[in-house]
Amino acid sequence: MLIVAFKPGHDGCVAAIRDGELLHSLESEKDSFARYSFLTPTTVLELAERLDGLPDVIAVGGWQEKGINIRGSEGAGYFGTDSVILRESKFFGKKVQYFSSSHERSHIFGGIGMAPAAQHPLQAVLVWEGLTGKFFLVDDKYRVVRTIDVMDQPGAKYAALFAICDPTFAAKGSIPRLSDAGKLMALAAHADHRDADADITAAVERLLKIENTYPVPKEEFRDTPLFDCGVTSAVGTTAAALLTERMFRIFAETAVRELPEGIPLRISGGCGLNCDWNAEWADLGHFSDVFVPPCANDTGSAIGTAVDAQTTLTGSPHIDWNVYGGLDFVRDQVPDPTRWSHRSLDHDALSTALSAGRVVAWVQGRWEIGPRALGNRSLLADAFSAASKDRLNEIKQREDYRPIAPCARVEDLATAFDRDFEDPYMLYFRRVRDTRLKAVTHVDGSARVQTVSEKSNAALHRLLGAVAAQRGTGVLCNTSLNFNGHGFINRTSDLVAYCEARGVGDMVIGQDWYQRVAGA
Repeated sequence: MLIVAFKPGHDGCVAAIRDGELLHSLESEKDSFARYSFLTPTTVLELAERLDGLPDVIAVGGWQEKGINIRGSEGAGYFGTDSVILRESKFFGKKVQYFSSSHERSHIFGGIGMAPAAQHPLQAVLVWEGLTGKFFLVDDKYRVVRTIDVMDQPGAKYAALFAICDPTFAAKGSIPRLSDAGKLMALAAHADHRDADADITAAVERLLKIENTYPVPKEEFRDTPLFDCGVTSAVGTTAAALLTERMFRIFAETAVRELPEGIPLRISGGCGLNCDWNAEWADLGHFSDVFVPPCANDTGSAIGTAVDAQTTLTGSPHIDWNVYGGLDFVRDQVPDPTRWSHRSLDHDALSTALSAGRVVAWVQGRWEIGPRALGNRSLLADAFSAASKDRLNEIKQREDYRPIAPCARVEDLATAFDRDFEDPYMLYFRRVRDTRLKAVTHVDGSARVQTVSEKSNAALHRLLGAVAAQRGTGVLCNTSLNFNGHGFINRTSDLVAYCEARGVGDMVIGQDWYQRVAGA
């Protein structure tokens, strides 16, 4: 059975699952399109070109427009655990099953279907994202038997705090910016929530109680110290740290009070990309295990809807999947030999170049699903030099307070960091033990590590082995290879334009290493 699922709205994507195996998950923002793009015909056609037949099931994720749920044949809407449509239809003349379920269900079933396959009498799914902040208790028939409302719009509240502190954000009539929540995650590490005074605490508590942040009610905070204080100010970062702590505690206390102890927890929604919170969920001790997919945000919603359809039609949500489920790199041109010299990849020589301060655009295989570069569309740099962080943020045209994450060989985890568990999808924080790793150590001593084994990413693991042979530890800076505000680069022409514009002098595409000719 071939299921093709579509996710409308921002972070538009399309996914194909055949007989329980994820074939592709394609996001419209990838291949250098704008971040958070709606689903485009180009993305659908890219998938269609790679399938060998028409689907048996068309699955459409529910969505809303201008605050009104879409219903009927266009989708099952945004909210609701029972919002499901199943009927016969046709797709280019073929009889198919048309399936649609709510956006909330896409997160619920994405978290369950991508988790390690096992049957549980009960499992909990936490969906926390822009609009939804709820726990769902799911039985062994994959029915939602209980919904526990915790907080409306947790992700939007997170972005709203950034907006309230930001003097460039309008005081009236503007909605939260999708990118601001991630920036606030970085800023929260620059302060201690215990330093919040009574006025900051009162303002944060007021924000937590607001029901609707669309638009951001910034004007209502004019009487607080947060209003236009500056996101990097002591007030702004302390408020960010306090909101981070308070929001987690509200959800954690609800979990302990309302959910059975010892059941598994699956986390979905954009807040599932907050590595600090994920580490706290794992440390809470209430759940038997915690699973977060690499596409916890809406980039995984098409997969979730496909899993929901599969569960409805077969009774099983479990799928086999690989994080490198995007498209192969497109070699649409050969780099100009007068500007770029060519040699075969030599891992030892490349390691030497990285140690000397070179930044390398690293391309291998198919792109990663989800928002984080995991070694197939990456900028790599030396992790031992503090200058690498500033250089990478300059190349990416990002704020200087944004941290740079490391990728590390699993063999080096115990010596470089305080915990040696594997995290191939870069979803948890751990403390940095090796004080030499200056470029990837955040201001609070933490790092969001992608762990790399030969099984998870053989090409990157081999390069990290060469780094370990020279430096004693196999760790590199790893950040996404993209134009600012766009998805991963996926063709040679864009890669060359990017590297020449941003001063990156080394490109590795598969086994081909291109170096910028001096003076060219």
